Amino acid sequence: MEITSVNNNLVKETVKLQQKKYRKNLFLLEGFKPIEEAYLSGITIERAFVEKSKKGKYLFLNCEIIETNETVLKKLSTTATPPEIIAVAVQPKNSFDNLGNKVVLLENIRDLGNLGTIIRTSSAFGVDSIVLYGETVDLYNPKVVRSAVGNLWKTNIVQMQGIEQLKKYFADYERFGTLPKSKNSEYLSQIKFTDKPKVIMFGSEADGLSDELKEFATQNITIEMKENVESLNLSISAGIILYRIFV
Repeated sequence: MEITSVNNNLVKETVKLQQKKYRKNLFLLEGFKPIEEAYLSGITIERAFVEKSKKGKYLFLNCEIIETNETVLKKLSTTATPPEIIAVAVQPKNSFDNLGNKVVLLENIRDLGNLGTIIRTSSAFGVDSIVLYGETVDLYNPKVVRSAVGNLWKTNIVQMQGIEQLKKYFADYERFGTLPKSKNSEYLSQIKFTDKPKVIMFGSEADGLSDELKEFATQNITIEMKENVESLNLSISAGIILYRIFV
């Protein structure tokens, strides 16, 4: 099939996937590397819009290949410079059955780039599951997908709502809240970690962890830093803490 008009109905339907309310069980992938990573990880690719001269490069995807032009790709893309391929993929179904021993919980994370970067970092340090809690941004926002750089499907990612659900799944875990220094937290370097299953909880840069999760924590931790520095970027803090605990 070949489509060269931005007014084509299939193009219009695909553009809608840039918005959360239309994504349902689908999402957009942009560029060769993320699409290749998704395919090799078993993600179902429904169809791909490909620059006409590059079609042969993508036949391995075993999906509907739609030949198109730069104008259509620019319409479909969420970046300033469109890639040579944009695909529609099926969101993987993750599981509560096997959360594993190394879990990261992210509460009310609103920065798309931070979420994607923490997902990538979690994958690098062997995190088994990531829990999205509260009003955390949509996992399949195109910017999150790009920031995760092919790691979105390498870690079990689930959504939970409400403290009762957390208590159900994490009652037997060590639960670490991450805070600025306070009388209720200890420095990261001073904590002796055990082999028990752990969940590490991070809040948003603006608000930090909610009081509800601070109380849910069995211990609160703080990164040591110079007194004239107020805080670190969330994804950098996550990288430091996850390396210290899980590597």
